[in-house]
Amino acid sequence: MGQEPRTLPPSPNWYCARCSDAVPGGLFGFAARTSVFLVRVGPGAGASHGTPPFRVIGELVGHTERVSGFTFSHHPGQYNLCATSSDDGTVKIWNVETKTVVTEHAFHQHTISALHWSPRVKDLIVSGDEKGVIFCYWLNRNDSQHLFIEPRTIFCLTCSPHHEDLVAIGYKDGIVIIIDISKKGEVIHRLRGHDDEIHSIAWCPLPGEDCLSINQEEHSEEPEIPNGKVISQTPGTKGCYLATGSKDQTIRIWSCFRGRGVMVLKLPYLKRRGGGIDPAVKERLWLTLHWPQDQPTQLVSSCLGGELLLWDLTQSWRRKYTLFSASSEWQTHSRIVFNLCPLQTEDNKKLLLSTSMDRDIKCWDMSTLECCWTLPSLGGFAYSLAFSPVDTGCLAIGVGDGMIRVWNTLSLKNNYDVKNFWQGVKSKVTALCWHPTKEGCLAFGTDDGKVGLYDTYSNRPPQISSTYHKKTVYTLAWGPPVPPMSLGGEGDRPSLTLYSCGGEGIVLQHNPWKLSGEAFDINKLIRDTNSIKYKLPVHTEISWKADGKIMALGNEDGSIEIFHVPNLKLICTIQQHHKLVNAISWHHEHGSQPELSYLMASGSNNAVIYVHNLKTVIESNPESPVTITEPYRTLSGHTAKITSLAWSPHHDGRLVSASYDGTAQVWDTLREEPLCNFRGHRGRLLCVEWSPLDPDCIYSGADDFCVYKWLTSMQDHSRPPQGKKSIELEKKRFSQPKPKLKKKKKPTSRVPVKQESFDGNEEESLKENSGPLENGVSDQEGEEEAQEPEVPCSLASVVTVSREPIISSPGSLGFEKSKVIINNKVTLPKKEAPKEKPEALIKKRKARSMLPLSTSLDHRSKEELHQDCLLLATAKHSRELNEDMIADLEDRFHLGLFTDRATLHKMIEVEGKGHLENGHPELFHQLMLWKGDLKGVLQTAAERGELTDNLVAMAPVAGYHVWLWAVEAFAKQLCFQDQYVKAASHLLSIHKVYEAVELLKSNHFYREAIAIAKARLRPEDPILKDLYLSWGAILEKDGHYAMAAKCYLGATSTYDAAKVLAKKGDAASLRTAAELAAIVGEEELSASLALRCAQELLLARNWVGAQEALQLHESLKLLLHICHDLTLALLSQQVASWDEAVKALLRAVVRSYDSGNFTIMQEVYSAFLPEGCDHLREKLGDRPSSNTPAFKSLEAFFIYGRLYEFWWSLSTPYPESSVWVGVDHRRKTAEHSQQLDDASPEEGDPVASCQPELNRPPELNSVLTEESIQVLSACKELFSERHASLQNSQRTIAEVQDTLAEMIRQHQKNQLGESTGNGPDKSESEQEAEGSPSSFQSQCSKEEKNEPVSLPELTKRLTEANERMTKFPDSIKSWPFPDVLECCLVLLHIGSQCPGYVTPEMQQQAQELLQKYGNSKVYKRRQACT
Repeated sequence: MGQEPRTLPPSPNWYCARCSDAVPGGLFGFAARTSVFLVRVGPGAGASHGTPPFRVIGELVGHTERVSGFTFSHHPGQYNLCATSSDDGTVKIWNVETKTVVTEHAFHQHTISALHWSPRVKDLIVSGDEKGVIFCYWLNRNDSQHLFIEPRTIFCLTCSPHHEDLVAIGYKDGIVIIIDISKKGEVIHRLRGHDDEIHSIAWCPLPGEDCLSINQEEHSEEPEIPNGKVISQTPGTKGCYLATGSKDQTIRIWSCFRGRGVMVLKLPYLKRRGGGIDPAVKERLWLTLHWPQDQPTQLVSSCLGGELLLWDLTQSWRRKYTLFSASSEWQTHSRIVFNLCPLQTEDNKKLLLSTSMDRDIKCWDMSTLECCWTLPSLGGFAYSLAFSPVDTGCLAIGVGDGMIRVWNTLSLKNNYDVKNFWQGVKSKVTALCWHPTKEGCLAFGTDDGKVGLYDTYSNRPPQISSTYHKKTVYTLAWGPPVPPMSLGGEGDRPSLTLYSCGGEGIVLQHNPWKLSGEAFDINKLIRDTNSIKYKLPVHTEISWKADGKIMALGNEDGSIEIFHVPNLKLICTIQQHHKLVNAISWHHEHGSQPELSYLMASGSNNAVIYVHNLKTVIESNPESPVTITEPYRTLSGHTAKITSLAWSPHHDGRLVSASYDGTAQVWDTLREEPLCNFRGHRGRLLCVEWSPLDPDCIYSGADDFCVYKWLTSMQDHSRPPQGKKSIELEKKRFSQPKPKLKKKKKPTSRVPVKQESFDGNEEESLKENSGPLENGVSDQEGEEEAQEPEVPCSLASVVTVSREPIISSPGSLGFEKSKVIINNKVTLPKKEAPKEKPEALIKKRKARSMLPLSTSLDHRSKEELHQDCLLLATAKHSRELNEDMIADLEDRFHLGLFTDRATLHKMIEVEGKGHLENGHPELFHQLMLWKGDLKGVLQTAAERGELTDNLVAMAPVAGYHVWLWAVEAFAKQLCFQDQYVKAASHLLSIHKVYEAVELLKSNHFYREAIAIAKARLRPEDPILKDLYLSWGAILEKDGHYAMAAKCYLGATSTYDAAKVLAKKGDAASLRTAAELAAIVGEEELSASLALRCAQELLLARNWVGAQEALQLHESLKLLLHICHDLTLALLSQQVASWDEAVKALLRAVVRSYDSGNFTIMQEVYSAFLPEGCDHLREKLGDRPSSNTPAFKSLEAFFIYGRLYEFWWSLSTPYPESSVWVGVDHRRKTAEHSQQLDDASPEEGDPVASCQPELNRPPELNSVLTEESIQVLSACKELFSERHASLQNSQRTIAEVQDTLAEMIRQHQKNQLGESTGNGPDKSESEQEAEGSPSSFQSQCSKEEKNEPVSLPELTKRLTEANERMTKFPDSIKSWPFPDVLECCLVLLHIGSQCPGYVTPEMQQQAQELLQKYGNSKVYKRRQACT
């Protein structure tokens, strides 16, 4: 075991962006509570051979509240300088060699949240606070600059290592800005991308953007140069990367030249064994970064559960990282990491130091990514120390952060070989005790009264006793069982049982074999054995003599009782102390003088240690108890209460004591001499233990969150400080003032930015009434969970645990001027913290008197009071009162309380006027209610505008009409006070719904008005629609189009809803408006909006979006496909691919033909084939081609269109080619066929059929005659025999299929009719439907007979038609062709209207085709008209 002192320091502060730092040469510092601890790392640490090379070398003491920032100067020659910021509002500059303050400033008015020493300017320190204020402080010239960039909470800031004037600042809301301090804080870049707190900012160590091969265009998410400024290409701005880590679980790499993000790294969720947390819990995340100086292509970051990741930035398209200490997972942090700082030792090793919520400081070797060493730390008071009697050198530490540390002090490889035990603890560990013989068995007690047993050699949770103390567990001790536990046989009971003493004054005996069983209160045995009738004292300490035969109990009244086993017979009472006993310790038995084992040392609140020799009393075993009033030895020197005592196992009669005076004292008790005094702690000592192996080594713990190992031979002082020295030591410990109980916002669970800290040295009254601060941070994020035992508080105070019972007097519980009650024994593990809330401890304000004037008159002088009595007696017993007496009674109106009612009313009036004059109308109202004048109260209050909810609520007592009037008056009053919603609610209470709605509407509370109208009025009430329309108009005017659309929909004005939704004009709004219009049936509006949306998307080159928009409407969908075909045709023409051009053009024509859109078909021809198909025929040439049928179909459709235009021109005075738009061509054909039926020569006058020709101008005839020759000559191409036959077969198949479908439907209807009891009678129409034939001849014969067509006949027809279809070549079937019979009918109609226009040969050919293939009724009638 090494002979050097050691320190277990406090935990580094949490939730700080930069509270640790290191400089080359091996000096590391971290902020812990109100101090900064310094650690020497590397060869210069002077560590023992074979142990990790680091040592805690000192502490910077001076701040009075939590240190929130710490940074070294990284300039050669001034590595000894560092800066700290604190919640006390100061920034201090330190010299770490002398550990003194060089200078300081207190410019900030708010909590400082960020600090950095510029790596470019030797004397520049930049700090920022939670209100957004930044101060630049130049140390050498003692100058400062105030900058206020934005009113946001600053979370971190980092000065540029490449440009002396650039500073990057991260805010709570995720914004990152880069400012130029030389230009009064001008914002160079505003970087947007994060959406939560910025925890860390790291500049790339190399200037220039050549070190990373990042495709900025591909990975950029932010607009370039968001603030629109053109940045001059200075070395500081051109080519410089910046990395930021945020609570949103992302790391972003930014280009400072472009002002935009270039890479986003998403933290992975690593499912580690026994570690890791849910990434969805944002409160538990802290993301810190480090950009290695010599590795610009790598970046170190923390992860969700405490892991460290080394990111590879060379492959921007892959998110590649390496896990630190991947091979030994147990060496990584178990909770989130707060700070990372690099360190280069004297032997040029590259190290990385990390601080974490798991309270470990770890050192990593950057060459191997493995953990070199770990420095554990404490997050609470060190309440208890205990060395194992079996595993020598194993020290257990009970800490206020809810964890037990077991420190192997004899480890040769690791000076800080510490294990943590937290399962099942969940509270401050205030007492520890190892089992005397069982290895690894550790008993513990907590401040919530829990007692448990840990097996430190296993990972199992502890056993917890089912019996809890009501208050803090003060002491634990192993001893022999006493009744009733000792009554069983030798094998049925344990050899040793566990005794626990709690703050309620009870000592319990627990069976370690069965902790789930009930523990026994030994007071019952003591009372029965010693026949005690009086009340037993409150026990505060228990200690067993080493031989297990004698038990000592210390009590609250200062007495110590000695009991003999097995029945706890009282043999002695020591009346030496007069205050609460804190510590009792028996001398060991293995010394050179066996009689010394009867020495018992005790300490209490009176700072004097007494040693008693009980040899005579124990050996004599008296029948009746003996009282001892004189000590064997007296040890005086401490100036405050004694908290712990320990005998040296290496010496005879040597004792060490711990005291609230902040020192530990070693005594030679036999000579009553002080030997040495340790003053290393900054707080009050709570526990002390002598090393079991090293006679020169002692361990002590205190409320400064530290455990020190110190050597007696190295101490400069021999006794505790007295006089001036004592005062100086007190000043050192009480360096910070009592925290002010001012209006400080409690940090919420999501904002752990303000954690107040202190060094635990406030005066006792405050400590007794405030929560424990366990790491100087606010951790309100569920730290009571099993994995997270730390329970730090947000108040800058600590609790002291006293063994004194809680006194219920108000003076002992309040925050009263921090007075110390000296006679109260207040020792940290010994006092229960009050359970009351702090608000309950503050004295409640006395309620204002209802009759203050009368009360004051009753507190006058004695003579006046006597005169009142005489006047009152005279008034009550006199039959008649004279004028003087009446005047006296008026002056002494308070006597109305004892005379008649009229006088009482007079007193109430006087008191009421006084209340009104003093501005307390509510008290006047109460007096009037007492008087019974409720109506008068209401009238007066209404006149003065002082009606209240309570008065109106009581108004029904005065009558219904009074209540109505009061509510209306109160509503008017509320309107004057701009409380319109509340006024409307009161109007509703008297059923004035329309008035309430109108009131809200007139004051623009439309939402509330609609809610009331919908709830209380009929749905068809016009008021509701008026509200919707009025609100919609206002919203539309203000630009809230979506909300206005909802209003119009509510008013059933769907057209207006779609129009207003499209008013913004962007693609998203237009698409939504089009969908809305389609839903509500506004087809035309939907089509126009969808077309506008598509145009907007096409301008933005969003082709897919435009296509989706056009598909919202059928007509637009057709337009989309036609445009696509025409585009292909145009592109094919450009590349002279005429075959493909013909196909594409034909597809466009056929689409318009099938949809019945004749206009589009003609527009296509006019645009692509204005002169006809001759030009296209020339391009195709005479060579045979597979596309010849396609060209013939295209030419046929062209002729078809010209034929119809010619036909329509015969009936129109001024021919137009596009008079028919959007009507299905089949319906059009049926209409014209009906005209043929009405005008046929066989059924009507042939002259009438040509009547339109009589109205035609004479000059038109000549034109038409010329056109007719050209058009009608081309119609021969339409009279295709093969196409007529093909179309006839297709019609036959379609008709047969329709007939079959109708037969199936009719059969299903018949089956349904039979199941419901209806007969199979068919109507005439049904039979006609069944009898519809599929051919002209069979139809004519069977129609007259009304015979149905059989299924075999239909099947035969279908088979024959399919056989005919197979005979046609694929070239004809592949390309559509105009309806041949339709063209025949049109041509015959033209011939009937204007004889001579159509040649007889063409008429004959048309009639033959109709007779041969005209099989339907329609074509039969059309044939008849010829």
